[in-house]
Amino acid sequence: MTAILEVAPDEIRPRREAALEQMGIPRGATVPPHVERLYESAAEIFAETVAPAGVWNEIAVEAFAAVYRGEGRNAPDSPVLEIFPKAERLALFAVTIGGATSAALQRCFEAQDFALAYTLDAIASVAADDAADLTERRYAAALRADGWDTPDGDVLRYSPGYCGWDVTGQRRLFAYLQPEAIGLTLTESCLMQPLKSVSGVMIAGPRAIHRFRPTYPFCDRCETRTCRERLRTLFARREPVPYPERRHDRAG
Repeated sequence: MTAILEVAPDEIRPRREAALEQMGIPRGATVPPHVERLYESAAEIFAETVAPAGVWNEIAVEAFAAVYRGEGRNAPDSPVLEIFPKAERLALFAVTIGGATSAALQRCFEAQDFALAYTLDAIASVAADDAADLTERRYAAALRADGWDTPDGDVLRYSPGYCGWDVTGQRRLFAYLQPEAIGLTLTESCLMQPLKSVSGVMIAGPRAIHRFRPTYPFCDRCETRTCRERLRTLFARREPVPYPERRHDRAG
């Protein structure tokens, strides 16, 4: 199953509260007037430039094993390595908010309007994550339409550069997926262009296969810890599933 995603800009227009949180302003906090003005200006630029697009391509477990192996630079133990062999369906994906927003962000930096650039960057980052979340939901819906009816089944995505999957894994992912069809390319250093893009693998199966504790050696070096919120969201949909025992879980 291969699909090019048509995404309407309104589907990924980030909520104001989420974008402000990305800027370090907690929900419910009083937003200074000058920040409100910056936000409105950045939101207008975003609305004028955003052009989201996405693609996914299903892949067999055996084929994904080669993609994941990449150049042999992954952590020896990782969530993806443990989870993907249990998958019932897998799909590589890539989604972007488009190059025009990145170009507008670059113009803000070149004009040394750093406050506006920072605000626009926050909005664009949240929008890219929202686009990836939308891709997850679309894939899950497509699977169910295709007859996938696993009780308690769900889809969760994982990306190179996180959770022990080395960023150089992008090379094999791109070679298989060929997201150039939506205007996405890869630099020599494995950065995606446009920058505000997300790629990875979507793993479908019983929710229980996604349950892991963030206690791998690389977790201490992680600056985002977004896996915790995504796992909370996943398992809050129904009754919680117990954590499996892990040999490197920490006491307490």
